Amino acid sequence: MNTDKLVTMANQIATYFASEPDRAAAVAGTAGHLKKFWDPRMRRELLHRFDERGGEGMHELVVAALREQRAELEPSV
Repeated sequence: MNTDKLVTMANQIATYFASEPDRAAAVAGTAGHLKKFWDPRMRRELLHRFDERGGEGMHELVVAALREQRAELEPSV
C-alpha cells in the first residue's frame, strides 16, 4: 500500500474538518472519519508511517487524531 497516498487522503480529510472552529471537534471528526470509512489495513499503514516518520507531511489535525485517538484508530488484530 502506498503510504504517501494514504497521507494525502488523510490530509484531505483533515482539510475538510479544519474549517471547524472547535479544534477538539475537528480532531474528533478527522479521527472519526478514518475509523468509520477506512479499511483497518489502511489505518494500520498510516499508523505505521506515523510511528516511523512522525507527522512528516501530515496535516496537524491528522497528527493530533493519531496521537489523541490512537486507541480508537488501531485495528483489532
